[in-house]
Amino acid sequence: MHLSKKCSAFKVVLSALLIVALLQLIYLSFLSKFHGKQQRYRYSELFGGSGAKKNAHPEKNSRKERLRYSLSTGGIFDNSGQYRVYKNLIKSDFTTNQKPGSDPSSSILALATHTTINNLHHLESLLERWQNPLSVAIFAHGQDVKFATALVYALSFFCPQIQALVDFHLVCLSGETASFPEQDREHFAGLEDCASVFSRLETHRDKYKNYAISGNISYPNNLLRNIARGGTESSYILVIDIDMMPSADLHQQFQTMILKHEPASDEVFVLPAFEIRHARKMPATKTELVQLYQVGEVRPFYEELCPRCQAPTNYSQWVNSHVRGPANLEVAYTLTWVDPWEPFYIGPHTVPLYDENFKQYGFNRISQACELHVAGYRFSVLSTAFLVHRGFKIQGEFHARKDEENKHNRVLFRSFKEGLKTKYPSSNRRC
Repeated sequence: MHLSKKCSAFKVVLSALLIVALLQLIYLSFLSKFHGKQQRYRYSELFGGSGAKKNAHPEKNSRKERLRYSLSTGGIFDNSGQYRVYKNLIKSDFTTNQKPGSDPSSSILALATHTTINNLHHLESLLERWQNPLSVAIFAHGQDVKFATALVYALSFFCPQIQALVDFHLVCLSGETASFPEQDREHFAGLEDCASVFSRLETHRDKYKNYAISGNISYPNNLLRNIARGGTESSYILVIDIDMMPSADLHQQFQTMILKHEPASDEVFVLPAFEIRHARKMPATKTELVQLYQVGEVRPFYEELCPRCQAPTNYSQWVNSHVRGPANLEVAYTLTWVDPWEPFYIGPHTVPLYDENFKQYGFNRISQACELHVAGYRFSVLSTAFLVHRGFKIQGEFHARKDEENKHNRVLFRSFKEGLKTKYPSSNRRC
């Protein structure tokens, strides 16, 4: 009798456990179906399809239509005919809503940068620091053309700050074309918010070393710089590589400085460039940067690879120059260009373009600084503004063809300098 009661109790407990397990399975099945339905809706909402609710997000639908239109034009060829350029592939709300007669102070300074898809993940932290208009030129090749098109659209769709501030331009080989990525359900169905898009970009992080691209395709860095520059209508432009970070509040500080005293048209403003150990947090102010500089965690940009390329900036003078306050940006001192200085600078939109014959590694920025010198520009170093590159640049970390590219561009640079004599016949300056 006692044993029978124990068996009955055991059966009741077992039945209860089975019921609980069955309910859990039903619940998990429901969640799975719900998540799948949600994913399908997010996909159809993003790329368009039968599952999308008509006019659910009219502003995002119009963004999609603008992208379709940009792609339908087929882009334009660059001057060499080697590359196809989709200018303003996706325009920011800032650019779209700019109206004649709007507040001029809102467009004094823009940031322009360039990248391949494997370095686009840097955009997140760059925009977090910059928080102002930004023009990005992306080079893609082969399968990455479609991938880049989809990812920048997803970024502009899911990331409010990117919607508001970032203009994207796409460059590919002339024989390639970009298309709207609505058929890539399997590849892009997991994109459901801004974080997920950047997570996807992280999977392509550091796919190639530096300028090494599959198929030995040349990276047209100066073409990209010009495309990014041309994508903004601001009075002044700062052109940097996407893995560099400007000092905090640079936009506001520079704007204040310019409104106080309008500079001459032949003046550019140099930002001393540094590089920092990967593990270190990016400094926001000159005080923070100098502290890291003094203990060797920050050093001049390219100090190991080409110290002469940045030495004319005079880092010692800049580090020790008096700072009246972090918000008081001013000219600390003015320099004359000397070979082979390649400073990063804020310049008026009228400065000469980069020479697009230079590709890959070597002389692409030196050539432009050289032309500024011959054209009569002066280089004024800003007191508290700076740039920092993520990680130390060291020997041996570059792609295999770096030295070959450098040698080729050195010969090209000699020809370029000769051409400047004809372009600026009245100038007594030489490189």
